[in-house]
Order: sequence, then C-alpha cells, then structure tokens
Amino acid sequence: MSSVILVTGPARSGKSEWAEYLAMQSAKAVVYVATATENPDDQEWQERIHQHQQRRPQDWLTLSVPVELAATLADAKPNTCLLVDSLGTWVANLLEEDDASWDKILAQLLETVQLVAADLVFVAEETGWGVVPAYPMGRKFRDRLGGLVRQLGIICDIVYLVTGGYVLNLSVLGSPLPSSSS
Repeated sequence: MSSVILVTGPARSGKSEWAEYLAMQSAKAVVYVATATENPDDQEWQERIHQHQQRRPQDWLTLSVPVELAATLADAKPNTCLLVDSLGTWVANLLEEDDASWDKILAQLLETVQLVAADLVFVAEETGWGVVPAYPMGRKFRDRLGGLVRQLGIICDIVYLVTGGYVLNLSVLGSPLPSSSS
C-alpha cells in the first residue's frame, strides 16, 4: 500500500530534513526528485543545492526533474519512495505557461499522484503568509503554488507543517475544508 505525504512550511523551516527523515523511514529505495536546476552563475543557489546533496544518503538515486514531474511519478516502481523537493521550484519552472496550459499540467499531476503505486513525499513552500506581491509574476507564483498545495493536501494521506522548530501533523490536528470551498 502506498502513501502520499505533503510537508509544507516557510523557508528554512526544516521541511526538507523532515521529508528526508520520512523517506528514510519508508524502508524502501528512495528516489530524490530534484526540481531545481543548477546555475553556475549563482554561487548562493549552488551552495543551497550542495547542502541538500550532502545531507542525502549515498544510496539514494537522484533525478533532475525541473518540469516533467507527472511523467516521472507515473514511472515510479511500487517498491520505491519518491521524495519531490520542491513544488515551489517546480511551479517557478513553469511560470511562463499560460493559465490553460498550467491547469492541464496541474490536473495531470494531481491525477497521476492518485494512481502511483510508490510512496510519495512532497516538499512545498508556504508563500501566501506574507504581503501580496507587488508584481504580477510574484502573484501568479503565489497563487499557483497555493492552489497546488491546497489541492494536493486534499488527496494526501498525511500533511505536515514544519515551522518554529516543530513538526505538526495537520491531518490529525486540523479539519479539511468542505469540498465546496475549493
């Protein structure tokens, strides 16, 4: 039986570390699905990627998947655990898509998640807790990521919030919104 887990929270909260811990606890072969792309001209970005790489066990397979996430999930083997880090970066990689294309990509991802036989652990940033971005692309990013997290959370078995040095299981502590609210 597969499980689908969402780990969400603010920047530098420990989301990735908690997701990595959960993947290790699966006792399955872990496939780390990295949505970030390397940029040799951005040293700080390269350092962030390097920190993530250093934390991962050597036996984890890493796939670079900046765009084709649904196809990668669809190819997952039942005896694996796929850790997708992160949905925010994936959304950013697709910001140039028009709304109709984005809606198709999102629907395909959500449908695929429900069909995958492998365990899935998703990491997603919470971007909507602050000021409304002053520029259109920022608002588009915030709205797309927020919508994705909300829709994915509904179909996940467990949703965790990592913040303030704590991990909260929202599936136990919270109540789902009525379906008419989405």
